[in-house]
Amino acid sequence: MAGTFQEDGSSLNSSPLFPWMSLSPGSGSPYAWLKELKTEERGLYLIQLLQACAYHVAAGSIENADIGLEHSSHLASADGNAMQRIAAYFAEALADRMLKASRPGLHKALNSTKISSLSEKVFVQKLFFELCPFLKVAYVITNQAIIEAMEGEKMVHIIDLYSFEPAQWIDFLQTISARPEGPPHLRITGIHEHKEVLEQMALRLTVEAERLDIPFRFIPILSKLEDLDLESLGVKTGEALAVSSVLQLHSLLAADEEVLRRNSPSLSKSLPKVFHLDQRTLREFLEKDPINVYMASPDSASTSSPYSPSASPRMRTFLNSLWALSPKLMVVTEQEANHNGFTLMERAIGALHFYAALFDSLESTVSRLPIERQKIEKTLFGEEIKNIIACEGAERKERHEKLEKWIARLESARFGRVPFSYHSRLQVSRLLKSYGDNGYNIKDENDCLVICWNERPLFSVSAWRFRR
Repeated sequence: MAGTFQEDGSSLNSSPLFPWMSLSPGSGSPYAWLKELKTEERGLYLIQLLQACAYHVAAGSIENADIGLEHSSHLASADGNAMQRIAAYFAEALADRMLKASRPGLHKALNSTKISSLSEKVFVQKLFFELCPFLKVAYVITNQAIIEAMEGEKMVHIIDLYSFEPAQWIDFLQTISARPEGPPHLRITGIHEHKEVLEQMALRLTVEAERLDIPFRFIPILSKLEDLDLESLGVKTGEALAVSSVLQLHSLLAADEEVLRRNSPSLSKSLPKVFHLDQRTLREFLEKDPINVYMASPDSASTSSPYSPSASPRMRTFLNSLWALSPKLMVVTEQEANHNGFTLMERAIGALHFYAALFDSLESTVSRLPIERQKIEKTLFGEEIKNIIACEGAERKERHEKLEKWIARLESARFGRVPFSYHSRLQVSRLLKSYGDNGYNIKDENDCLVICWNERPLFSVSAWRFRR
């Protein structure tokens, strides 16, 4: 499903996909023929319709966007096929952005009683870990790289920038306990913003370390990543340091935008919330290639973008502070996507393709009805989509960027790349084979590893070392 269209819009013909339809207000109900479309036609129509809706939301054309969302509601479904499901969450995100921009009071009122449950969030993250191989692969690669880097070390300190899944470090403890020279004295510093999560981590890991007779201590640091004081981590002379960052560094880019806005009033004026495009009707939009009409491929990064690696003050400070700790190894996992674009259209198109692949991979693993799948899609993917589409400024945390930008940032911060070993690749291959021939695979890219679904890169893992 995810491979049926291109990010550059090349599969969208210049002629209308369905030339006999009418999308103008008052043209009569088109919903009967919409429901009669074949599965592939529905998917193509939804893709085109969602891009059209994003275009009109960006243009501030509420009437056209409203018509498009009304049409999509008769094809999208949170319990349908992968394309229908992703369409439901994109429509919700676009509607949320429209309401926030045009009726902020109404938007606040409708969202004032929503309660974010920590237990629900942690539960869904664990479901994603169990049902999809992406985090498992990242943990396997990270652990193996740290074990190889720490060979012969007697005192090891690991800083986990997002400490929520005990399974990663339980596996690490079991592996390192079997070292021929015996296990090292091990400290793991875990960072998380919720005390309960850290308490569970400490309990699980301490019990396992005692069982394996490993000298071990878990140090909890209650903090958000953007508020973390790296000097408080207690790195000691004589211990070998490793850093693990899984899907965390991109959140610092939100703080970067706020710094750039404060320091450059002219830049702040150049970052409007709404882009005033030409006011074509929805039907006129669908009769053209929306991508080529509006902009280049979302993968084409402008060197003048305020989000370029050279214009990331908070990120640069954070990475420089990590470098100052002289880590023997740092392993970074990030979404392999461009969701930090300058315009809403860039982000919407990039997110549509990225999450279409994620939804597709989940459909290959889990049937449509289980509540676990719906929880992952709504609480994890759906909220990420909404953050990318509906939020701006410091509120937009999901600022995913591609490997090439992370390489530029880390090399600028004087880190040197560390290639992954053959044994790491072998472990990952075995893990992915346990999922059958479902389409999961890994690729080498610039001495890094990229985790793919049907040849589409979704997550990157890179290893780095302190370099003078």
